[in-house]
Amino acid sequence: MDKNNVNNKIDKMNEKMSRRTALKTMGATALGLVLSATGLSTLTSSCLVTNKDANKGLGKCKKRIILYFTGTGNSLYVARQLDNGNAKNGENIGNTENTELLSIPQMMKQKRTDFEADEIGIVYPIYGHMPPYMVRQFIQRAHLKADYLFAILTFGARKCNAVEIWDGIARKAGYHFDYINTLMMVDNWLPNFDMNEQIKMDKHIPEHLAVITSDLASRKQWHQPVTEEERQMHAGFMAYTKLDPEVGFLKKAEKYFVVTDSCIGCAVCTQVCPRGNYSLETDGVKAQGDCEFCFACIQNCPQKAIVFNKVEDDALLSNGEVNPKARYRNEHISLMDIKRANSQK
Repeated sequence: MDKNNVNNKIDKMNEKMSRRTALKTMGATALGLVLSATGLSTLTSSCLVTNKDANKGLGKCKKRIILYFTGTGNSLYVARQLDNGNAKNGENIGNTENTELLSIPQMMKQKRTDFEADEIGIVYPIYGHMPPYMVRQFIQRAHLKADYLFAILTFGARKCNAVEIWDGIARKAGYHFDYINTLMMVDNWLPNFDMNEQIKMDKHIPEHLAVITSDLASRKQWHQPVTEEERQMHAGFMAYTKLDPEVGFLKKAEKYFVVTDSCIGCAVCTQVCPRGNYSLETDGVKAQGDCEFCFACIQNCPQKAIVFNKVEDDALLSNGEVNPKARYRNEHISLMDIKRANSQK
């Protein structure tokens, strides 16, 4: 065969391969832009390692999954900050090339239970030093496969023995968490705290987050210590509130929340409740069902039209709210973020 003919055929093959590769690249890029624009989370996560890095022996990038539960945005904010150190000033939207942020209410809604990564973390707020009931349900049903498990528990005033409580719940579900820590943030417990006063307090969140981020980067094996005094404080709290330690805060929405005449029917409450307890009826908004007491409804209502009912037979809620005019959502988290995390529609 003529040498020139051979070279021409090779050139044409290379040209076809280049076009094919280019089309694949363009398709992947377009898909990525669509997912980003719609705010949808990717269900797979990859980390690119260049040939140069591989030759240096830097190895593959670790995949991290962070599962979170949030009502007013604190835990979502923390989850974003723990996105393998890629977040800056709380503005990172998550799901970078090697980290996947997943909402626990959405995973429960989708009945998704299998999760596999190099590292898996859970971030949630504590209510009465205990996890939300939905988080308990999730860890009991989930199948987590990872070399390293961590949990970050956000709280506002007292953590007591929250670390030990989570460790016990996780062990019953068959998991040993390598790292469990707490993080003090704005306390959104309206019956005890004025939100206007809470947001003025400096709880040194960036400094504590930096420590946690460093610990996770080194895969530190550590559980935050619990004192005997903290254990006794929790025991006293449980005796006072008569809460079921196997359930925690799980109350009836219709008993504890009242929708006032200020309601304009915007339906935000129907989109931010992780249990879908709110519905927009012809005669107004109705609340009914088991409530996590995450306060997503009352804190995110644009009209402040949802208030606490004074429940005389509940020691914690017999006096209503401290300041019904003050509401809170983490400053780095939008209302749309809460809707995406919690909507059961």
